[in-house]
Amino acid sequence: MIQVNLKGTLREFESGVTVAEVAKSVGMGLYKAACAGKLDGEVVDLRTPLTADCTLEILTFDDPEGKRAYWHTTSHIMAQAVGRLFPGTKFAIGPAIENGFYYDFDLPAPITQDDAARIEAEMKKIIKEDTPLTRFLLPPDEAKRKMEDQPYKQELIDEHAGEGEDISFYEQGDFTDLCAGPHLLTTGCVKAVKVTSLTGAYWRGDAKNKMLQRVYGISFPKQSQLDEYLAMLEEAKKRDHRRLGKELGLFMLADEGPGFPFFLPKGMVLKNTLLDYWREVHKRYGYMEISTPILLNRELWERSGHWEHYKQNMYTTVIDDVPFGVKPMNCPGGMLVYKSEPHSYRELPMRVGELGLVHRHELSGTLHGLFRVRCFTQDDAHVFMTKDQMEDVIHETVRLFDEVYSTFGLSYEIELSTMPEDHIGTLEEWEYNQKVLSDAITAMGKTFTVNEGDGAFYGPKLDFHISDCLGRTWQCGTIQLDSQLPERFELEYTGQDNQKHRPVMIHRVVFGSIERFIGVITEHFAGAFPLWLAPVQIRLLPIADRHIARLEEIKAVLEEKGFRVELDDRGEKIGYKIREAQMMKTPYMVVVGDRDVENGTVAIRSYKGGDLGTMTLDAFLEKIVPERDERRLPE
Repeated sequence: MIQVNLKGTLREFESGVTVAEVAKSVGMGLYKAACAGKLDGEVVDLRTPLTADCTLEILTFDDPEGKRAYWHTTSHIMAQAVGRLFPGTKFAIGPAIENGFYYDFDLPAPITQDDAARIEAEMKKIIKEDTPLTRFLLPPDEAKRKMEDQPYKQELIDEHAGEGEDISFYEQGDFTDLCAGPHLLTTGCVKAVKVTSLTGAYWRGDAKNKMLQRVYGISFPKQSQLDEYLAMLEEAKKRDHRRLGKELGLFMLADEGPGFPFFLPKGMVLKNTLLDYWREVHKRYGYMEISTPILLNRELWERSGHWEHYKQNMYTTVIDDVPFGVKPMNCPGGMLVYKSEPHSYRELPMRVGELGLVHRHELSGTLHGLFRVRCFTQDDAHVFMTKDQMEDVIHETVRLFDEVYSTFGLSYEIELSTMPEDHIGTLEEWEYNQKVLSDAITAMGKTFTVNEGDGAFYGPKLDFHISDCLGRTWQCGTIQLDSQLPERFELEYTGQDNQKHRPVMIHRVVFGSIERFIGVITEHFAGAFPLWLAPVQIRLLPIADRHIARLEEIKAVLEEKGFRVELDDRGEKIGYKIREAQMMKTPYMVVVGDRDVENGTVAIRSYKGGDLGTMTLDAFLEKIVPERDERRLPE
């Protein structure tokens, strides 16, 4: 007999009992909902036998790892459907992703959007068949024979053959796939499916390889969940920052510079307003602002570790026969600034911020509006401190994040990312810094999840995943604790003992990429920005040409109060002007006609509230000045 700890309750089972059988012993509801297990902290398949005392958690669709198993199983169902519909298909990979799954296929002939319905219908047939998924292992040579007509699978087998381990497969009826799992027990465990899109993708993301056809999908345990998700997607289309960016005149993308966005006049107003706010907040928190060069020589990037660990994402050039790197991040330049003069413990913590332009090589297939670009402004900051200041600095940084995100009405969840395989520094240093981060967050009464192995190569980090009004999450802020770069750059400060000591530092961003953050808030607000942030805050609309003179007087008053104002003096009808201002999502419209000129009033319309009636200009200012200055969110 073995003892299994289930959420603090010890239960006895025969050795060899599977995770699925344990779930069934608890109740049929849990058994039917089970997607995977977590055995002593490791995600395992439901078929996994338990042979020793252990701690076990049954994972359902509500758990992130359970979702991945659910979606990964559905990707296999999709592959089986495509294989049935299109004989001769060569299968590549089909992972679960953040929202659903995809599978890459090398097909005999191109498929079109019309084929999506056929694939979806065949997937539903496979689900109805309720075929069990079974796992088996084969030595590499047998595995290659098993996949003799699947070149992409053979390539993957060759990569694993050197590890000396058997290759894992899953089989469901007439379909077998090379896969480590975990998976659901049968195809019938999946309930509601939708093929969402078709696109192209190079094998392994490399443009030198063959272009494959990628099919995306989503699945849920209930049809109502799928319906809600599809409704959210429709709303997301309306909010797509690429469409709104064009309609509102914020930014443009051009074939002459793929991944390099062009900001238009209104977009520059939005961007600069964000940067002004960033400077205001950081000045209050005691940050100094610097600027470092975009080009720095190879020796610097070798010293920082980026040449070894990040070179594939860097742009490089040669100047006077010396290799240079275009900076993908601001950190090494910040090290040189700190090192340029001696420092005392009295100066620490030393807070240094930079709105630095960085460039990173991204594959063309991954570029996406402002969300994934090759050139962006990173609101970097580095805080140099003593070891005993670390927790206080982390608390202060999180308070700054709280202030900024609440200004935009954004909530967040925190993720602690731990040591990756490709890292510098000792295990002891990593474990110490990871504990500092986790203890600091816990002391603030905040919770976090752990993302194993996803830290920066120089240190663990706290990632802040903000949630927008549709519930979508975006990773923006990060706090990275670093003992390695201060060591590599031999940074020092003079302590109270008059001896030289090594500072510790954090790297942190709050917006992340300014460009990406603009994309996020454009979709969050659906382009209807709060008054303080709107590129045009007030649009003045004369009913007839004779009212323009009065509106010019009003424009001067509003501009004197610091508002961004446009006067629409075109010879169009007032209804047309109002509709256009509404389409541009202008927060306020001021309409003036004969009666307003005679009575010294203005008629006010708002984007959100419609007709607000007639009032004096002073009364209008009493309303909008605090709304702007307090950075109130739209009601």
